[in-house]
Parts: sequence; structure tokens; C-alpha cells
Amino acid sequence: MPTRILPGLLACALAAGPAAAETTLRIMSYNIWGGGGNEAKGVEETVAVLKAANPDIIGIQETRLEGADCTADHCPPQGDSVAKAIAEALGYQYHDQTQENAALWANAILSRYPIGAASPNDLGVPIDVNGTTVWAFNIHHDDEPYQPYQLLGIEYGPAPFIKTEAEAIDYANQTRGPAMDLLFQDMKAAEGAAAVLVFGDFNEPSEHDWTEAAVAAGRQPVKVVWPTTRRLSEAGFVDTYRAVWPDPVAKPAFTWTPQGDETDPEDHHDRIDFAFARAAGLKVLDAWIVGETGPRTDLAVDPWPSDHRAVLAEISF
Repeated sequence: MPTRILPGLLACALAAGPAAAETTLRIMSYNIWGGGGNEAKGVEETVAVLKAANPDIIGIQETRLEGADCTADHCPPQGDSVAKAIAEALGYQYHDQTQENAALWANAILSRYPIGAASPNDLGVPIDVNGTTVWAFNIHHDDEPYQPYQLLGIEYGPAPFIKTEAEAIDYANQTRGPAMDLLFQDMKAAEGAAAVLVFGDFNEPSEHDWTEAAVAAGRQPVKVVWPTTRRLSEAGFVDTYRAVWPDPVAKPAFTWTPQGDETDPEDHHDRIDFAFARAAGLKVLDAWIVGETGPRTDLAVDPWPSDHRAVLAEISF
């Protein structure tokens, strides 16, 4: 039955003006590990993952392969980006982030909506979502020195081992601070946007995961308020996965890595891939870790083609 509005109420409604339209988006960050190329495959399995997840906007990392001379402290990408092939298979638009700087390593942004001109450091693009401007930024931080390995005495590159939260924060700022400076410079271009999204393989854990409770549960060696994710939360961004699943002990949400044994003393499984969002009236409706069938996955797709799991969220604003 249609709702009836009395004349007096109608006058009040007209005086108040129309309510702001609500936009709902599915957003995803996914390190695609060469899109199959590292195992001499095509992009078909990667495309299948994206079709199953059905995101509207995606930040993908590692669209190219690791170079033949790749080491922990020097690993340039090689070959062509697979972003175009993936976008064409999905019927999406794409922007290959081809600028060389500290915040990029073979990145691309895909969208089912029109994409505009990139920000000065090539870290983000405006997207026209049915007349609403959304900016999407996509980064891939340096993985060496990698502080979890430094804290756990795992050999990786020339960095020394460390023991304290203060040391971890200091090394993290040295390793990723310059890239975050570039990101914050570029985010000035997003002023006035209805929503701002930040995707990425941060190669650094979350401030919400290395907590006292996680240490007590044996999940982490020490509490660390990791500075890279902290910098975004201080700027008003929401870690979409932890907004839905706030307990890092009950839901550790490992994105690194679906490969290997979690008890392997030469590795440390963790959450280093993120989809952050900032918007007026932001609501995080749901969030998933996307990966292989198993206990660490919320949305399973087999075969799983990457050495990272992906993070997916549904938001409205």
C-alpha cells in the first residue's frame, strides 16, 4: 500500500530538501602475484576470483612478474602488466599505475565505473559512481626490512634483528614513511570527494592485530601500534575488515600467506593487505577474506592463484 503524506507533513518535507542518496560499493584489494604468470599460467584463475568476489572497485598489486635478479632488497618488476587483460575479461575500466616511486610496485586500479585522470604521483584516480565522485588510491609498500621477521629472528635481507615495539615502529617509519608521504600528498586531490578508498599490500601488519590480547594468545611476539595503518586511522580512515571483525584473536584474518604451514618458524602469517575507506555516513556492511578453501577464508575460490589472500568489503555512504 502506498504511504500517504498529509499536506502539512508534505510542506515540512519539501522545506527540508531531498535526502542525500546512499551509495553502496563492493571494494577489494588483491595482490595477484603476477596474475598467474609466476606459475606460467594465464589470467583465467585471477579473473575467476574477481568474478566470484564481484567487486565494483579493485586495487590490484603485482600486475607484473618479479625480475630474474630479485633479492630481498632489490626486486624490480619485469614483463608486461596483465591489468588490461583482466579488465577486458571483466568488462571493467582500468588504470595501470606506471609511475616509478616508493609507493608503487606494478599496481593497477580496476573499476566497473568510469575512471578519471590520475593524481600527481599516480597513486589514485577519481571514479564517477553514477554521478558521485569516489577516489581510489592503491599502494604497494616495500617489504624490506620486514619488521615481523626482524622481531622473530627470521633471516630476510641485511636488516638486523630487533626486540621492542619502539624499534619496530622506527624501522617501519624508515621503510614506508616516504611512500606514505607520497600518498598523503596525492590524497589532497581527493578533497571534496564523497568517499576516499585506500587499497594496498602494505607489507606491514595492522595496529589492530598486534595487540596485547594477540600477544597473550600467542599470535604475536609483542604489541606494536604499527605506524602505517595508524597514520590512516588518524586521518579518519576505517579498516573495513576490522570494522566487521574486531577481534584479532578470534579472527586473525591472515592474508600473508595461503602457502606453507602457519607453524613454520621461518615465516610468520599475518594480515598485510587492506581496504581502507573514509566517507561521511560510512557504514561497513560486511567484509571477507577471499582465498582458498580453508579455515582462514571467508569466501573461497579454488584453485587459488596467488601467494596472498585478498580482502573484500561492502560499504555504503
